[in-house]
Amino acid sequence: MCLRKFRERVKGLLENESRTSPSLSEQLQALKEQPNISFKTARKLQKCLQENGYPVYLHELLEDSTLNLPKVELPPRNPQLVARLEKIKAKLANEEYMRITRNVNPQEVSHGSLADIGRQVRSVKAVVVTVFNFLVTVAASFACAYLGSQYIFTETAARIISAVIAASVVGLAELYILVRTVEGDMGEP
Repeated sequence: MCLRKFRERVKGLLENESRTSPSLSEQLQALKEQPNISFKTARKLQKCLQENGYPVYLHELLEDSTLNLPKVELPPRNPQLVARLEKIKAKLANEEYMRITRNVNPQEVSHGSLADIGRQVRSVKAVVVTVFNFLVTVAASFACAYLGSQYIFTETAARIISAVIAASVVGLAELYILVRTVEGDMGEP
């Protein structure tokens, strides 16, 4: 710390040596020749000034000063520790990579193979069978309702309307069952 007010107070204390302790007097004598002082010495001086009737606070003493903080010296790194840290980092990176790629199957990467075509054909076949089943069920319910309603209705228009209503109800029921089945296949409740 470089201090102007501080030096003035030090001169005043050194003139009255009876008020200061011998160790503090030695530190203050050495202080007159040095441009910097330690914070510990500044605290001792502030305490001595307060004991001798000078109501001064430490921040007032350090008012026009600058702090010179020592540089922090880092100890050299242990080569064994550095090697262990590198090994742990590599292990964690490998685990992260495995976690990210755990659901990637290398057999699925080869596009255009016979197994891939077979899987796609089976998937399309299942969709075609489901749509065909839906259409046959709706057509059969329409035919049943149309032919069965001839005993109730004599007019053709009434028979067609009753057959369309019956086919619509069966179609909606079939769609409901289809949606529930697809949701079950996807794993949703």
